[in-house]
Amino acid sequence: MHYPVERARTARQGLLAVVAAFVLTVTVLMIVADDGPSATGADFVAPTTTDAGPAIVPIVAPSTTPAPSSTTTTTSTTTLPPTTTTSTTAVPPTTLWPTDTLPEQPSGPIDAPLDAEADEPVIQLGGITIPKIGLDAPMYEGIRLSTLDRGPGHWPGTAMPGEVGNAVIAAHRVSHQAHFRNIDQLAPGDQVIFTTTDGVSTYHVTGVEIVDPSAVWIVDQTATPTATLFACHPPGSVRQRIVVHLELVT
Repeated sequence: MHYPVERARTARQGLLAVVAAFVLTVTVLMIVADDGPSATGADFVAPTTTDAGPAIVPIVAPSTTPAPSSTTTTTSTTTLPPTTTTSTTAVPPTTLWPTDTLPEQPSGPIDAPLDAEADEPVIQLGGITIPKIGLDAPMYEGIRLSTLDRGPGHWPGTAMPGEVGNAVIAAHRVSHQAHFRNIDQLAPGDQVIFTTTDGVSTYHVTGVEIVDPSAVWIVDQTATPTATLFACHPPGSVRQRIVVHLELVT
């Protein structure tokens, strides 16, 4: 029997089996490593760091859809020049309207009439001219509506234009020719001219104010030649009164 030879052969076969098993194991490990998750796949999540602390931000493949174009709308702003309206109405020259004998004035301003719509005698005192607002109108005695419907009215018992004291004149703003419609445009220095049988008296504006209807002090008399124009305010309302104060110039 050849026992030494058989033993050597068996030893070689065992060694070859061990080597083969080792090679097989290495090959399997390499195959498993090659078949693992791709480092560039879309499911990979890479760690990053922000100011708020660690965060997980997915890496997403760029979109192939084009971004919508930005449309900018430009609005053109055109500044129109101010519109200037030129009055074509010629203002007639100041004239002295024919008058009856001027009425004798009470010793002081009469009280505001309770019967404002009652008739009263038509007595034309002269005229009133306000160049700033294009007014040239007759002036009457009285402050009832029947008088003011004709034109500006002088408050009985107040001074006559040109005299020492306060000459008080009222008129409408929206009805019956609206003679005092624009007296709110008057400013200090603007002229107001009265014409009566005694002559021409020129006043200038010293101030304009808004008062309540109960402000009867506007008819109080003064120690110097002054005048007061007043009307309802705002136009179309009787809620307040607009008052223009005047001083005699000549």
